[in-house]
Amino acid sequence: MENSVDRFLDALEGAPADSCKFIAIDVETANQYAHSICQIGIAVVSAAGEIHTAGYDINPEQTFDPRNIQIHGIDTKRVAKAQTFAPVLQHLRPLLEKHPLIQHSSFDQTAIDAACRRHAIPILAAHWYDSVTIARNAWPELRGNGGHGLGHLKTFLNLDFKHHDAEEDARAAAEVVLRAQDHTAQGFHILAQKKRGKSGADRPQVPGDPNGALFGHVACFTGALTHPHPIATDRATAAGITVQKNLSKQVTMLVVGGQDLLIRAGLSKTTQQIQAEAWIAEGGSVRILHEQAFWDLLKAKTGA
Repeated sequence: MENSVDRFLDALEGAPADSCKFIAIDVETANQYAHSICQIGIAVVSAAGEIHTAGYDINPEQTFDPRNIQIHGIDTKRVAKAQTFAPVLQHLRPLLEKHPLIQHSSFDQTAIDAACRRHAIPILAAHWYDSVTIARNAWPELRGNGGHGLGHLKTFLNLDFKHHDAEEDARAAAEVVLRAQDHTAQGFHILAQKKRGKSGADRPQVPGDPNGALFGHVACFTGALTHPHPIATDRATAAGITVQKNLSKQVTMLVVGGQDLLIRAGLSKTTQQIQAEAWIAEGGSVRILHEQAFWDLLKAKTGA
């Protein structure tokens, strides 16, 4: 498991905690379950601003969903001889619990905590920061104008990385934070503080970009999405879709969280889904989309 990060850690041994500014971390999953981690990527940022990265393939001992394979390219064959989650995290734990952790959205912490519970090991005793919030505070003009997802920040900041590779995404998140600090002359601890007022996901309606390929559509999200609702809102509005918090007859797409579809298995549904189905039965035009089908639609229409 020796790599450049491990060699950097050897150099840090016994050094003060401020020898490392922060660590960005990213995970990929094998299927719709957050605990199905199949890759962990970390980017250790030194006090001098140097970025040291490492990627660890993980055998999740679970079935891979073809849709996930299509996104990140990792499959059962690739991880067949890889270690499982517990020994990899235990190897990284001393590092991750010593320094601030950066994640781009809250999914990575959610997934790591879920995997810890599944493998019956303690969750990380770490202080997490969200680089989405950092980016929002650094570049507020991107709200509704491309958003603050890594895909758009890659273009906006001219970053060079392979999206949906955990090691590459971790490095990109680290670069976003460093750029945000340079741009604002503020530390990430300050930029990570959420400003008062409603976020896009909390507002009753967030208008879509009129230049977006799907301008004219109105979407509403329901259930547990694999992406946090603020990220989903940013991606949808960048594609031209207006996002409403509550279902109404103006909504053209009701996006149902994939986890809910599987866990509920048709035994129960969100109130908004039940209402949408009733409107469809009456001849309404709202379309109910599985979350992954919604992301596939955005990719087909925008390439992002």
